Amino acid sequence: MSDGRPAPAATVPATRRIARIEVSAYRIPTDAPEADGTIAWDATTMVLAQVSAGGHTGLGWTYAHAAAGAVIADPLRDVLLNRDVDDIPGAWAAMNRSLRNIGRPGVGLMAIAAVDVALWDLKARLHGTSVVRLMGRTREAVPVYGSGGFTSYPIERLQAQLAGWVGQGMTRVKMKVGTHPHDDPARVRAAREAIGAGPELMVDGNGAYGRKQALALAACYADEGVGWFEEPVSSDDLEGLRLLRDRAPAGMAIAAGEYGWDAWYFRRMLEAGAVDVLQVDGTRCGGFTGFLHAAALAHGFGIPVSAHCAPHLHAHVCSAVGHLKHVEYFHDHARIEAMFFDGLPALRDGALVVDPDAPGLGLAFRTSDAQRYRVEEGWQT
Repeated sequence: MSDGRPAPAATVPATRRIARIEVSAYRIPTDAPEADGTIAWDATTMVLAQVSAGGHTGLGWTYAHAAAGAVIADPLRDVLLNRDVDDIPGAWAAMNRSLRNIGRPGVGLMAIAAVDVALWDLKARLHGTSVVRLMGRTREAVPVYGSGGFTSYPIERLQAQLAGWVGQGMTRVKMKVGTHPHDDPARVRAAREAIGAGPELMVDGNGAYGRKQALALAACYADEGVGWFEEPVSSDDLEGLRLLRDRAPAGMAIAAGEYGWDAWYFRRMLEAGAVDVLQVDGTRCGGFTGFLHAAALAHGFGIPVSAHCAPHLHAHVCSAVGHLKHVEYFHDHARIEAMFFDGLPALRDGALVVDPDAPGLGLAFRTSDAQRYRVEEGWQT
């Protein structure tokens, strides 16, 4: 196993040496005001990394503050140039080590995530294969669930959005709750009316409720057939999550983990018995490499994983995870990815299907379409 130290440049063929790292950021307004139980927003920022070697370029991205781009420009760029593209574990270790005195959790690991995904894309392209074949494909299709249902939406838009996903073949849909708890039972009831009795209805509290409040609402939501209660209390409240997991109505899964930054975070959550499903976000936990670390931990605890947001980015790595439950087809990110990328995994019968014969991630970034949203920063190249 690599210790993170680069091989001498003279021993690495020039075709495999990282020659260039570019970074850019784009701020895209939402198509309507959006809010969940604890925050509201009107735009989403995507930070894009492009890594080149041997005449090929790999791309990766994260959804973060534009400051993640500055971290990629310095120090991540300096520790990666001239490294062997094949040694992704070594590159990942070196990037983590370079952030020791800056701070890894948060923006630091989001920056690593974008670069790590780009490295996987680049390595697969250099070897003439796809990322999913490089990792090892365990499933041909990745189940998704439609996700949005923001608390800022009027009932009519909430119902139309969720019913629209069901009409596209999705058997699971998720809505936000928690901004106005007294309104939530009626909103959940309206959502069930819109999608009918068959699809699974999921709710996400984003940590807005207190413990006893969440318990009471769990019983209420169970009457509408809700099978998934995400972050009913703060994800930092592991005892509270365990309480909800132990006392929630039968058939209701308690989920959390989307704010997990590293293996230590996921280990603490799993050891506490806090979740029925561990959520993992590759754009936050260090890319595909960090995602696979978290998935391996969950497997050891007998807990399935679900990918948080960034549906098309997660499609390849999730195709390689056997104990995967599903991927979140988040409205914001699905919309942005469709705006900027060609070659996205196909959405068929409520699942994403990657093309195993396309090089790398099979994606091409439409720079001209994204340019109007570009955030101008001094570190951009």
